[in-house]
Formats: sequence, C-alpha cells, structure tokens
Amino acid sequence: MMLDGKFRDNIKRGSRVKVIQKVDQKTGNVTEGVVREILTNSKSHPHGIKVLLENGVIGRVKEIVEVSNIK
Repeated sequence: MMLDGKFRDNIKRGSRVKVIQKVDQKTGNVTEGVVREILTNSKSHPHGIKVLLENGVIGRVKEIVEVSNIK
C-alpha cells in the first residue's frame, strides 16, 4: 500500500520520502531524504505536504518510501 503525500496524517518525522523542490517543478526531478519537520499546517495540500528534510532541503512530498515509527 502506497501512502499519499498529499495528506499530512500519512507523513511522520523520520519517514523516508521523495520530494520535489520548487526549482525542480518543471523538470520533475525528485530528492529523497528523511523528514525532519512538517511545514504544512493544513490536513492536505493538492501538490503535496511541504516538509524540511534532514539535509536541509525543502520540498513537497511526492512519494512516501518508508514510514517512521517516531511519534
């Protein structure tokens, strides 16, 4: 089962995700990383929930690779 990156409840700190950065929206290039912080406050967003990754990258979640058990 693949979780949708458009819903905040599906994303947890420590989860491995693929995000698309603002500069890569036209090319569709994705960056993979681990969620440090969830930046979108609303329950959903049509283009994906915005997150900050541990490597400092900010982007919208396109795919959730692995869900974390961190609360």
